[in-house]
Amino acid sequence: MVKFYVVATPIGNMGDISYRAIQTLKEVDLILCEDTRMTKRLLDKYFINKLTMSYHAQSKLSKTEKIFELLNEGKNLALVSDAGTPGISDPGALLVSKIKDKFNREVEVVPIPGASAVITALSASGLPIHEFTFLGFLPHKKGRETLFKEIASSKRTMVFYESPHRILKTLESLIKFCPEKKVCIARELTKIYEEFKTGTPVEVLEYLTKNPAKQKGEFTVLVF
Repeated sequence: MVKFYVVATPIGNMGDISYRAIQTLKEVDLILCEDTRMTKRLLDKYFINKLTMSYHAQSKLSKTEKIFELLNEGKNLALVSDAGTPGISDPGALLVSKIKDKFNREVEVVPIPGASAVITALSASGLPIHEFTFLGFLPHKKGRETLFKEIASSKRTMVFYESPHRILKTLESLIKFCPEKKVCIARELTKIYEEFKTGTPVEVLEYLTKNPAKQKGEFTVLVF
Protein backbone atom coordinates (compact mmCIF):
# COMPACT_ATOMS: atom_id res chain seq x y z
CA MET A 1 0.00 0.00 0.00
CA VAL A 2 1.20 3.52 -0.80
CA LYS A 3 2.07 5.47 2.32
CA PHE A 4 1.80 9.15 3.19
CA TYR A 5 3.84 9.91 6.31
CA VAL A 6 3.11 12.86 8.58
CA VAL A 7 6.49 13.45 10.20
CA ALA A 8 7.10 15.61 13.27
CA THR A 9 10.35 17.60 13.23
CA PRO A 10 12.19 19.55 15.99
CA ILE A 11 10.67 22.80 17.23
CA GLY A 12 14.10 24.27 17.90
CA ASN A 13 16.75 21.88 19.16
CA MET A 14 17.84 19.75 16.21
CA GLY A 15 18.42 16.80 18.52
CA ASP A 16 14.69 16.45 19.16
CA ILE A 17 13.95 14.10 16.29
CA SER A 18 13.27 10.40 16.53
CA TYR A 19 15.26 7.62 14.88
CA ARG A 20 12.04 6.52 13.20
CA ALA A 21 11.54 9.98 11.71
CA ILE A 22 15.07 10.02 10.29
CA GLN A 23 14.64 6.55 8.80
CA THR A 24 11.29 7.51 7.28
CA LEU A 25 12.70 10.63 5.64
CA LYS A 26 15.56 8.58 4.21
CA GLU A 27 13.23 5.97 2.72
CA VAL A 28 10.41 8.01 1.13
CA ASP A 29 10.45 9.09 -2.51
CA LEU A 30 9.73 12.77 -1.85
CA ILE A 31 9.45 15.13 1.13
CA LEU A 32 6.78 17.85 1.16
CA CYS A 33 8.01 20.91 3.08
CA GLU A 34 6.47 24.09 4.39
CA ASP A 35 9.75 25.82 3.43
CA THR A 36 12.32 23.74 1.56
CA ARG A 37 15.17 25.96 2.81
CA MET A 38 14.26 25.34 6.45
CA THR A 39 13.88 21.59 5.91
CA LYS A 40 17.22 21.40 4.08
CA ARG A 41 19.04 22.34 7.30
CA LEU A 42 17.52 19.34 9.04
CA LEU A 43 18.12 17.00 6.11
CA ASP A 44 21.76 18.10 5.81
CA LYS A 45 22.37 17.53 9.52
CA TYR A 46 21.22 13.93 9.28
CA PHE A 47 22.70 13.25 5.82
CA ILE A 48 19.32 12.80 4.18
CA ASN A 49 19.56 13.28 0.43
CA LYS A 50 16.00 13.33 -0.86
CA LEU A 51 13.94 15.33 -3.32
CA THR A 52 11.79 18.01 -1.69
CA MET A 53 8.76 20.01 -2.82
CA SER A 54 7.13 22.97 -1.13
CA TYR A 55 3.60 22.74 0.21
CA HIS A 56 2.22 25.58 2.34
CA ALA A 57 -0.87 27.70 2.98
CA GLN A 58 -0.44 29.63 -0.29
CA SER A 59 0.12 26.57 -2.48
CA LYS A 60 -2.11 26.46 -5.55
CA LEU A 61 -4.57 23.69 -6.38
CA SER A 62 -2.11 22.43 -9.01
CA LYS A 63 0.32 21.54 -6.20
CA THR A 64 -2.29 19.32 -4.54
CA GLU A 65 -3.03 17.70 -7.89
CA LYS A 66 0.69 16.99 -8.33
CA ILE A 67 0.74 15.28 -4.92
CA PHE A 68 -2.26 13.16 -5.95
CA GLU A 69 -0.46 12.25 -9.18
CA LEU A 70 2.62 11.09 -7.26
CA LEU A 71 0.51 8.96 -4.92
CA ASN A 72 -1.27 7.43 -7.92
CA GLU A 73 2.15 6.51 -9.30
CA GLY A 74 2.86 4.57 -6.11
CA LYS A 75 5.26 7.08 -4.58
CA ASN A 76 5.61 7.14 -0.80
CA LEU A 77 5.62 10.73 0.47
CA ALA A 78 6.46 12.47 3.74
CA LEU A 79 4.99 15.74 4.96
CA VAL A 80 6.96 17.98 7.34
CA SER A 81 6.44 21.50 8.65
CA ASP A 82 9.16 24.01 9.49
CA ALA A 83 8.93 22.96 13.13
CA GLY A 84 6.86 20.52 15.15
CA THR A 85 4.00 18.28 14.11
CA PRO A 86 2.39 18.94 10.71
CA GLY A 87 -1.27 19.83 10.82
CA ILE A 88 -1.06 21.70 14.13
CA SER A 89 -1.76 25.29 13.08
CA ASP A 90 -0.51 24.72 9.53
CA PRO A 91 -2.10 23.62 6.22
CA GLY A 92 -0.97 20.01 6.58
CA ALA A 93 -4.29 19.06 8.15
CA LEU A 94 -6.19 20.11 5.01
CA LEU A 95 -3.89 18.05 2.77
CA VAL A 96 -4.31 14.94 4.93
CA SER A 97 -8.09 15.39 4.79
CA LYS A 98 -8.03 15.67 1.00
CA ILE A 99 -5.87 12.56 0.66
CA LYS A 100 -8.20 10.54 2.88
CA ASP A 101 -11.24 11.73 0.91
CA LYS A 102 -9.74 10.97 -2.49
CA PHE A 103 -7.88 7.74 -1.86
CA ASN A 104 -9.91 6.19 0.96
CA ARG A 105 -8.00 2.97 1.73
CA GLU A 106 -5.63 3.11 -1.24
CA VAL A 107 -3.19 5.37 0.63
CA GLU A 108 -2.28 4.79 4.26
CA VAL A 109 -1.67 7.97 6.26
CA VAL A 110 1.01 7.16 8.85
CA PRO A 111 1.84 9.54 11.73
CA ILE A 112 5.46 9.69 12.88
CA PRO A 113 5.13 11.41 16.29
CA GLY A 114 7.55 13.85 17.82
CA ALA A 115 7.94 17.41 19.00
CA SER A 116 4.98 19.73 19.55
CA ALA A 117 5.20 23.17 21.17
CA VAL A 118 1.79 22.67 22.79
CA ILE A 119 2.71 19.48 24.64
CA THR A 120 6.23 20.71 25.40
CA ALA A 121 4.89 23.86 27.04
CA LEU A 122 2.19 22.02 28.97
CA SER A 123 4.64 19.46 30.35
CA ALA A 124 6.84 22.06 32.06
CA SER A 125 4.27 24.78 32.82
CA GLY A 126 3.26 23.65 36.28
CA LEU A 127 -0.39 24.29 35.39
CA PRO A 128 -3.10 21.60 35.49
CA ILE A 129 -2.77 19.54 32.30
CA HIS A 130 -5.12 16.60 32.85
CA GLU A 131 -7.39 18.42 30.39
CA PHE A 132 -6.80 21.46 28.21
CA THR A 133 -8.09 23.34 25.16
CA PHE A 134 -5.78 24.35 22.33
CA LEU A 135 -6.81 27.47 20.39
CA GLY A 136 -4.01 27.69 17.82
CA PHE A 137 -3.18 31.28 16.82
CA LEU A 138 -5.79 33.76 18.05
CA PRO A 139 -7.52 35.82 15.35
CA HIS A 140 -6.23 39.37 15.01
CA LYS A 141 -9.64 41.01 14.85
CA LYS A 142 -12.93 39.18 14.28
CA GLY A 143 -13.77 36.80 17.09
CA ARG A 144 -10.80 37.80 19.23
CA GLU A 145 -12.85 39.30 22.08
CA THR A 146 -15.15 36.27 22.08
CA LEU A 147 -12.16 33.98 22.57
CA PHE A 148 -10.85 36.00 25.50
CA LYS A 149 -14.27 35.74 27.13
CA GLU A 150 -14.12 31.98 26.57
CA ILE A 151 -10.66 31.86 28.16
CA ALA A 152 -11.94 33.85 31.13
CA SER A 153 -14.85 31.48 31.78
CA SER A 154 -12.98 28.22 31.16
CA LYS A 155 -12.41 25.72 33.99
CA ARG A 156 -9.54 24.02 32.14
CA THR A 157 -6.12 25.19 30.97
CA MET A 158 -6.30 27.14 27.71
CA VAL A 159 -3.30 27.10 25.35
CA PHE A 160 -2.54 29.19 22.27
CA TYR A 161 0.32 30.50 20.16
CA GLU A 162 1.28 34.16 19.98
CA SER A 163 3.80 36.16 17.98
CA PRO A 164 6.35 38.55 19.57
CA HIS A 165 4.55 41.46 17.87
CA ARG A 166 1.26 40.78 19.68
CA ILE A 167 2.26 39.28 23.02
CA LEU A 168 1.98 42.56 24.95
CA LYS A 169 -1.44 43.32 23.46
CA THR A 170 -2.58 39.80 24.32
CA LEU A 171 -1.50 40.18 27.94
CA GLU A 172 -3.39 43.48 28.10
CA SER A 173 -6.51 41.65 26.92
CA LEU A 174 -5.99 38.97 29.57
CA ILE A 175 -5.75 41.71 32.19
CA LYS A 176 -9.05 43.10 30.93
CA PHE A 177 -10.98 39.82 30.76
CA CYS A 178 -9.39 37.58 33.40
CA PRO A 179 -7.01 39.50 35.69
CA GLU A 180 -7.03 36.81 38.39
CA LYS A 181 -6.09 33.93 36.12
CA LYS A 182 -2.63 32.37 36.20
CA VAL A 183 -0.63 32.83 32.99
CA CYS A 184 2.45 30.94 31.87
CA ILE A 185 4.34 32.09 28.79
CA ALA A 186 6.76 29.61 27.25
CA ARG A 187 9.29 31.31 24.99
CA GLU A 188 11.85 29.90 22.54
CA LEU A 189 11.09 26.30 23.52
CA THR A 190 14.03 23.85 23.28
CA LYS A 191 16.36 26.65 22.12
CA ILE A 192 19.25 28.35 23.94
CA TYR A 193 17.05 31.10 25.40
CA GLU A 194 14.16 28.85 26.43
CA GLU A 195 12.19 30.44 29.24
CA PHE A 196 9.00 29.95 31.26
CA LYS A 197 7.45 32.86 33.15
CA THR A 198 4.37 32.39 35.31
CA GLY A 199 2.21 34.90 37.16
CA THR A 200 -0.93 36.97 36.86
CA PRO A 201 -1.42 38.75 33.52
CA VAL A 202 -0.25 42.00 35.16
CA GLU A 203 2.91 40.38 36.55
CA VAL A 204 3.84 38.78 33.24
CA LEU A 205 3.17 41.99 31.31
CA GLU A 206 5.34 43.98 33.75
CA TYR A 207 8.13 41.42 33.37
CA LEU A 208 8.14 41.65 29.57
CA THR A 209 7.81 45.43 29.61
CA LYS A 210 10.85 45.76 31.87
CA ASN A 211 12.81 43.26 29.78
CA PRO A 212 12.32 44.12 26.07
CA ALA A 213 14.77 41.40 25.01
CA LYS A 214 12.34 38.84 26.46
CA GLN A 215 9.68 39.94 23.96
CA LYS A 216 11.52 38.20 21.12
CA GLY A 217 10.83 34.68 19.84
CA GLU A 218 7.69 32.63 19.45
CA PHE A 219 5.38 32.25 22.45
CA THR A 220 3.13 29.48 23.67
CA VAL A 221 0.69 30.97 26.18
CA LEU A 222 -1.10 28.93 28.84
CA VAL A 223 -3.92 30.30 31.00
CA PHE A 224 -5.65 28.68 33.95
